[in-house]
Amino acid sequence: MKNIIFGGAGFIGCNLAARLIRAGEDVVVFDNLSRAGTESNIAWLQGMGPMSFVKGDIRDPEQVNETIRAHADARVIYHMAAQVAVTTSLENPREDFEVNALGTFNILEAVRTAGKDPIFVFASTNKVYGTMTDVPVVERNGRYAYRDLTAGVSEHQGLDFHSPYGCSKGAADQYVRDYARIYGLRTITFRQSCIYGLRQFGVEDQGWIAWFTIASVLGLPVTLYGDGKQVRDVLFIDDLLDAYLRAVEHIETTAGEIYNIGGGPSSTLSLLELLDLINRLNGRPLRTTSSDWRPGDQKVFICDIRKARRDFGWSPRIDPKEGVERLREWAKANLSLFDGKFPPPPPSVAAERRTLGRQAEPC
Repeated sequence: MKNIIFGGAGFIGCNLAARLIRAGEDVVVFDNLSRAGTESNIAWLQGMGPMSFVKGDIRDPEQVNETIRAHADARVIYHMAAQVAVTTSLENPREDFEVNALGTFNILEAVRTAGKDPIFVFASTNKVYGTMTDVPVVERNGRYAYRDLTAGVSEHQGLDFHSPYGCSKGAADQYVRDYARIYGLRTITFRQSCIYGLRQFGVEDQGWIAWFTIASVLGLPVTLYGDGKQVRDVLFIDDLLDAYLRAVEHIETTAGEIYNIGGGPSSTLSLLELLDLINRLNGRPLRTTSSDWRPGDQKVFICDIRKARRDFGWSPRIDPKEGVERLREWAKANLSLFDGKFPPPPPSVAAERRTLGRQAEPC
């Protein structure tokens, strides 16, 4: 079986590619390698087994068309390529639009005109729901919670794009949905909550669990935006990949559908709870500073994942403590991957890192 993964050198894409390569499937990775860590992710994949790599940009329709024509026998096309940070979208909304909205349109058009009817899996975001000012939020036990949505936010929640990132991903989300309705493409859209895991090079404006965890290993400070009581349902990367593959297996049910995908009500963390968990794992406090709320930040977002459970029998398996422990151990064992990507730590922490590096096993 052949699979094309647009954005296949990114965090989610490279983990998906690795899962498919290990299963003996044919994998084509398309990526422009613009994000930190993507080159090491490609090298990791190439050491794993046969695969094809295309260095290209989804903003270039010719590159996209050429790739899909060259691999017309692909059964599944995964679209993971994106500009992924709200703060970056505020600084450069044109680039954000061109990557997320126009890039998605380019891939959809290439698939439509090729006429080969592959399954099309799209990684959307919970940001399409905006700040959800119509949904009452309360504070309970030092964290924010929905007053009434005990099962979380369902796919019936109204869309309210907020921030350039929300608009660009929301536009892409709706194009994918409409290409299923109008042109009959077999699309599956995942509105993803907080995804984290190995090979995620989190930074301050994206990938908060990975950033906090990696910063704790590197001895770097983190900034806590807002009051830290913000809550997200969190999902380890392995569970997300299970959802992708199960949805593809059940395409007779999932074609044209949209799914909220996250940890659900049973797998949530606030920022303060993540800090406490990391501090307990490290045996020392993570250095923090405080700043104002960021535009478009939701006080709480928790997915209602019952539709995914009903349609393709999926539920998450890895709880936050286990997932953060796995991520922390991976970061400790792969310190060299972070060289040059972050400011240097204090001398005492640098000495501790050198000791960890001597003890660590390669990834």
